[in-house]
Amino acid sequence: MKTCHLTSKYEDKRHELCAPVRPKEKGALIHVDPQDRHQLIRGFGGAFTEAATYTLSRMPKHLRAEVLQACFDPKVGLRYNLGRVHIQSCDFALENYTYMDEGDTTLSSFSIDREKRYVIPAIKDAENIRGGPIDLLASPWSPPGWMKTTGRMNGGGKLLEEYRDLWAQCFVKFLDAYKKEGLSVFAVTVQNEPEATQTWDSCLYTGEEERIFVRDHLGPALAASEHEDTGIIIWDHNRDKIVERAKAVLEDAAAANHVMGVGVHWYVSEEFANLSQVHTMYPDKPIFFTEGCIEGGPRIESFETGEHYCRNMIGDFSNYCTAYIDWNLVLDEKGGPNHVGNYCDAPIIADTKEKKLHYNSSYHAIKHFSHHVDVGARRIGSTSDNKTIGHVAFLNPDGTIVVILQNETESDAPIRIRVGENEESLVVKRRSIVTLTF
Repeated sequence: MKTCHLTSKYEDKRHELCAPVRPKEKGALIHVDPQDRHQLIRGFGGAFTEAATYTLSRMPKHLRAEVLQACFDPKVGLRYNLGRVHIQSCDFALENYTYMDEGDTTLSSFSIDREKRYVIPAIKDAENIRGGPIDLLASPWSPPGWMKTTGRMNGGGKLLEEYRDLWAQCFVKFLDAYKKEGLSVFAVTVQNEPEATQTWDSCLYTGEEERIFVRDHLGPALAASEHEDTGIIIWDHNRDKIVERAKAVLEDAAAANHVMGVGVHWYVSEEFANLSQVHTMYPDKPIFFTEGCIEGGPRIESFETGEHYCRNMIGDFSNYCTAYIDWNLVLDEKGGPNHVGNYCDAPIIADTKEKKLHYNSSYHAIKHFSHHVDVGARRIGSTSDNKTIGHVAFLNPDGTIVVILQNETESDAPIRIRVGENEESLVVKRRSIVTLTF
């Protein structure tokens, strides 16, 4: 064993390098098989929302820099290489906004100047810290209200059929504008949470409507532009319906030809096996975790939020998830700003009044993965005799093996961990997360 990092509720340790505790009795066996290789890992990231980047602008320069370093620094941070941005406004924007004037069917007024205030400067500063480009995923929450059945961005509604081509061209215009800024958008999603009627920016698509939009409008629009290599990710919603929604699009060969992969969020359920089902049905369409957060505002002292993150990351990666993109990189002391009061937690909370930062347990939980698992790693097989200890393992391109363990129980658990033919024993402390490298 090369290293052992521990996050523990009762020992107040947060992703700290430590010596493994050796058990007095023989424990259950966790067997890691480096030859049993599965999906390629594309990386980790978070969302550059207007709320997150505006919050950073309200902090002293050194604290703004600290947050970006904590997320993107390749040596000491989370080592993020991915990011998510919203196309037009989302709930974590300061207000509803669009990129064009009402009724502009020529898109002559199209402009992303709003994003040049907070969002794009933060992305570019993060790239400087990372020392390379950040691959962005772009998602719309709603078309302009005048393109919808309801006439407004908030509260659901649908894209009017006569505006499907025009809305697809808005994606192209967005990609043109980001490319002009020197930013890399590797994929777009069709619609954030297409089955959710929200009080904020939202738009509904049935599976059939998503298939038609991809096959007949968005796919051809990207293919005819200079962004033919930009992928399309479908669904971008919860695990509970991922199988039926993937089938709705991918059973149509013409639509599937335009699709890079399937996006998933963690709300509603922890039906991780649904991801494996999608992978089995469509093994050439990778699964991306595109959003997750703790709702209801900041949880500064909560250890359970980190446990929630770790449990879900283990579950999703164990079932063929290829990348993990968290929601807001940072939020303010209220869990916002949010233009409809939908306050949430984030891995880092920036208190704009006291001018200080809070690193939540969720930040450290993500670090147990992102700081150790390299882009280009492979998940490898792991099995356990102890059903209460969560586990997942990866093989990095340099040959390093990474094993993440989680004990959510109130009892220490002695285990034996066998990697190939080598075996070691250690105690997985109660209410802890452990990352081992070999």
